[in-house]
Amino acid sequence: MTETVGPAVGHIAFEDVEVVYKTGLKALKGVTLSIPKGQFVVVVGLSGAGKSTLIRTVNNLVTPSSGRVVVEGVDITHARGQALRAARSDIGMIFQTFNLVKRSSVIRNVLSGRLGDLPAWRGVLSAFPKADQAYAHDCLARVGIPEKAYVRADALSGGQQQRVGIARALAQRPSVMLADEPVASLDPPTSHAVMSDLKRIAREDGITTIVNLHFIDMARDYADRIIGMRDGVVVFDGTPQEATDAAFEEIYGRPIDDKDLRGA
Repeated sequence: MTETVGPAVGHIAFEDVEVVYKTGLKALKGVTLSIPKGQFVVVVGLSGAGKSTLIRTVNNLVTPSSGRVVVEGVDITHARGQALRAARSDIGMIFQTFNLVKRSSVIRNVLSGRLGDLPAWRGVLSAFPKADQAYAHDCLARVGIPEKAYVRADALSGGQQQRVGIARALAQRPSVMLADEPVASLDPPTSHAVMSDLKRIAREDGITTIVNLHFIDMARDYADRIIGMRDGVVVFDGTPQEATDAAFEEIYGRPIDDKDLRGA
């Protein structure tokens, strides 16, 4: 039985979370964090620091070896079956590689975000209720590409594909949003446009959001709170104003350079 520990909608708690992979790699080492409803958190660190592992414990794509993650009062670490599916339906996920069905239309990709709340037969037959179809179009409008609804996903630019990814996650009507390096493959102007969309939607809908980034300037521009990770440990937790160059040098374990920046 899944333990319910409180009604805090959108709240996320990491309680002494450790993740040890089968290779013996300890990706997280006793992480304890509390993220309140509506906060826009950016997690920074070099590759291998544990950023992706951290956010993937939130929807249990990665299961902690010890400790637990509590999302909206539900111990998602130990949730199974229908309880896990229900918890995941309230957690949107945006991927670095977009993760779209390339040969399907944009609107079909966005509508896939509604599948968690519908009977399976509707997905098989593409029999989406009119209300869901209208909402999917609204999600595309909110990311600025309503005219792309019936275009194949593989005909879009990288930035447009990531906007479809945001719209698909938004279609779930989530209270929590996870974004794993969402701008790593985009040019600087497009990166800022995508991050602006993500931040605006989080603000408008009160969505608790965790974004993994490598780029220092973007973390400072968009975060309410910056969490710095190094070798599976939280080594910084503060405001963008507190995230000085010296703080980033501590997070990265080396001097920062131009490759750590993504300017306009």
